[in-house]
Amino acid sequence: MRIVVLAGGIGGARFLRGLQAAAPDADITVIGNTGDDIHLFGLKVCPDLDTVMYTLGGGINEDQGWGRTDESFTVKEELAAYGVGPTWFGLGDRDFATHIVRTQMLGAGYPLSAVTEALCDRWQPGVRLLPMSDDRVETHVAITDPETGERRVIHFQEYWVRMRAAVDAEAVVPVGAERAKPAPGVLEAIAAADVILFPPSNPVVSVGTILAVPGIREAVAAAGAPVVGLSPIVGGAPVRGMADKVLAAVGVESTAAAVARHYGTELLDGWLVDTADADAVAEVEAAGITCRAVPLMMTDLAATAEMARAALELAEASR
Repeated sequence: MRIVVLAGGIGGARFLRGLQAAAPDADITVIGNTGDDIHLFGLKVCPDLDTVMYTLGGGINEDQGWGRTDESFTVKEELAAYGVGPTWFGLGDRDFATHIVRTQMLGAGYPLSAVTEALCDRWQPGVRLLPMSDDRVETHVAITDPETGERRVIHFQEYWVRMRAAVDAEAVVPVGAERAKPAPGVLEAIAAADVILFPPSNPVVSVGTILAVPGIREAVAAAGAPVVGLSPIVGGAPVRGMADKVLAAVGVESTAAAVARHYGTELLDGWLVDTADADAVAEVEAAGITCRAVPLMMTDLAATAEMARAALELAEASR
């Protein structure tokens, strides 16, 4: 079975681990969000790609869900001592090595897709990890500055990490997406897929950014394979992070049914909601999307594998 997953960071990576357990013989291609990418200290940082790579390769900090295990922060401390910022983005010493290798390879002319493949040679994540595009795309957020009262646009990482989404997001813009092209292999993987999954990643700045690259949304919509998504909203709140802030920016309520309608029947054949949102099943099905209520909390690998099995079962039922 050939499975394609459109994935963001922590939620997508942890779901993928469960998917591997649920379908150990499947050929899994992951199309990773690169809208979170940022240049720091002269280095190209790809948080979502690295989170998937580290999680599936056994190098992730399990407690926080991002960064490396057994990490130290000597370089960060030395940069701060020199007065060099930003100080709010915590790159560890082990993590720095990944970004140095990536930046050197990009500087030598290799595209991001080839660089990602080379990095994965070390980590052996057990999936084919493709960036959504080799072109530069960065998600920016429009806010009203609480100190000056002026409207300004900041990088998503500054909004999410430094500001902790403490102010409302007024608009979310994947800068450069309209000019980007899907990375080599992305459209081919979608066309050849037996199942396409949207994990419980952020529907606006993770899955939504991937779909913003011209050709990807159209390929998913035209795919012969069933497309099944898992709600990142449980009981009216994000399972992790602050997805409600960016959902509000695009006019979508923080409910499991509203997110399903946001994707729409153009993309989705099936949608899983948590048992806490079982009353949303009828509403989602009224919108033309097959829906089931199952436990969607990734409390451990066994629970996550059950979620993945439920998604694959719904995909089979949706054929």
